[in-house]
Amino acid sequence: MRAPRLSHKKMASHETDRGPNQSPNESMNQGADKPFVVDPNVRIGHVHLKVADLDRALKFYSGILGLQITQRLGEGAVFLSAGGYHHHIALNTWESLGGSLPPRGTTGLYHTAIVYPTRAALAEAFRRVLVAEIPLEGAADHGVSESIYLRDPEGNGVELYWDRPKEQWPRTPDGRTISDVHSPPGLARSVQRSAARRPPKPRPARPVALAISLVQAQVRGPLLRQTPGSPGPV
Repeated sequence: MRAPRLSHKKMASHETDRGPNQSPNESMNQGADKPFVVDPNVRIGHVHLKVADLDRALKFYSGILGLQITQRLGEGAVFLSAGGYHHHIALNTWESLGGSLPPRGTTGLYHTAIVYPTRAALAEAFRRVLVAEIPLEGAADHGVSESIYLRDPEGNGVELYWDRPKEQWPRTPDGRTISDVHSPPGLARSVQRSAARRPPKPRPARPVALAISLVQAQVRGPLLRQTPGSPGPV
């Protein structure tokens, strides 16, 4: 949905969160020696994409991937989800109707990753992609997951994947998860064989339990790391 605009008065009200004798910098630096850790239940809820052609985008996200339309906002926006959630993906043409793709070398969305509950569910999605003759951009085994990469009709990167059970994730000796990146030649064929167990005939998409697991962005310059006393690019 459209983001509400904050008035200067509302923005200024946040200044009252600091103590009466604290400067803004002192308030921000309070607890700088202890990095903030987000609540472990926080998750990516949905992705809202600007598209040039709403019907074309719907044929991909609903017609091929099987996301169900939950709401329409006039002629310019549609919300879609799996499993009855209000929306996992939103599409709109408010500022992009008939627009062109951003040129290479610009920042923005790299890809949206959709995680499926099982390898079989991923295989069904992959089968539908093959039937629709959508070109693949690659496949990868990350150790923790198996992924298929492609693009939607608007040129946005899309990753379809499933997570291996946590007890199978590769880990360091101290228990930290290792997410590797390699592309074994047989991975896509292996998933394709799972998909080929069913006849490759177009049929109405079935909604499955899934979620938007991550959004990967393209950024300009080095990533930032907050370190006590010396914040800055590294």
